[in-house]
Amino acid sequence: MITAIDMKALLIHISFLVPTMIFAQNVKNEIRQGNAEYNKEKYPDAEKHYRKALEKDPASVKANYNLGNSLYKQEQYEPAVTRFETLTTTSATKADKAKYYYNLGNSYFKAGKLKESIEAYKESLRLIPGDPDAKHNLYLAQLMMNQQQQQKQKQQDQKEQQQDQNKDQKEQQQDQQKDDQQQKKQQQQQTQSQQISKQDAERLLEAIEEDEKETLKKVQEQKLQVRKIPVEKEW
Repeated sequence: MITAIDMKALLIHISFLVPTMIFAQNVKNEIRQGNAEYNKEKYPDAEKHYRKALEKDPASVKANYNLGNSLYKQEQYEPAVTRFETLTTTSATKADKAKYYYNLGNSYFKAGKLKESIEAYKESLRLIPGDPDAKHNLYLAQLMMNQQQQQKQKQQDQKEQQQDQNKDQKEQQQDQQKDDQQQKKQQQQQTQSQQISKQDAERLLEAIEEDEKETLKKVQEQKLQVRKIPVEKEW
């Protein structure tokens, strides 16, 4: 038999349950509407509904997961990564966690982060080892990463080869400059030598001319002396 006090307590309990039930129903309605838009490939509209659901219940796994998928479809890979990373830290079944890691791997892959995508696919396969999609994507990511590394190594080799060629050219230019400087120095020395020889020749010529003048002077003096000698008379 329910007493008046018990009835009051029951009514209070029901009054607390009703808003909670309405709140949960609102979250589900937003997710349901988001799913409907998602299936129509209206991903921005779906995103709006999922975000409204998360405003009401930030811990909603379904809203977070579906929001991550809608962001992925809009090629917003970094925000999608954030959503799936958060989901991998939640308590979930192996199947669900494998799904979160798989989608995380896809988001990393599309974002160009191959190393991170490989790790995500590996985590998914640790949970569900036989998943053919995860195996395929892991192989593809590893293949592309190897190709990138080979291309990077090739570019590095080409860069080093170009640096070696530039170094050789620089050394050749330096050697050529040294040869040019040496040749210029030799030419200067030769020119100086020629100039010295010319000066010596001029000095020699001047000395010869001076000697000739001196000799001529002496001859003239001798002639004058001869003229001064008195001529003897004939007897």
